[in-house]
Amino acid sequence: MSRVGKNPIVIPSGVKLEIAEHQVKVSGPLGKLEKAIHPSIKVNLEDNSAKDGSASGGKVIVSRPSDSKFHKSLHGLFRMLIYNMVVGVTQGFKKVLLINGVGYKAELSGKFLNLSLGYSHPIVFLPPEGIKIELENPTKIIVSGLDKELVGLVAAKIRAFRPPDPYKAKGIKYEDEWVRRKAGKTAA
Repeated sequence: MSRVGKNPIVIPSGVKLEIAEHQVKVSGPLGKLEKAIHPSIKVNLEDNSAKDGSASGGKVIVSRPSDSKFHKSLHGLFRMLIYNMVVGVTQGFKKVLLINGVGYKAELSGKFLNLSLGYSHPIVFLPPEGIKIELENPTKIIVSGLDKELVGLVAAKIRAFRPPDPYKAKGIKYEDEWVRRKAGKTAA
């Protein structure tokens, strides 16, 4: 049995989970999320108070049809995807990016994020629907949203505009990222 997949997902109060034809829909205080599920993976509700196939305050058990390598990999994956949906509609996810470099900064103008990263032109980034971008100061970007996958993707796109340089550590990095520094060339 998968160590991740066998754990039940506890649904907190205020969160509603519905299972339709190969589709899981989760709604909570922060919003709604839905995800398609592979047809071979079974999602069952336990301690279900509602009779319409939705759960609030119960448990969700994810199971697989066989012990093949393919089904084992899907088992843990879809359990974590459903768990991340439940966490997303209750708490949300965020990634913090730090900008390091002389003259490097970020500004918000409406929905657009304007980045000055040492290029000859400013970079204008429009976040997708469901993503909120905040600036704590001109060098600290906070990307937040309900969908963990989308938050990580947007943070990675912003970081890719100027990845951290190993020589001077200039660029955009995650808050918890450690950049391994290299020694520069010396004159002999």
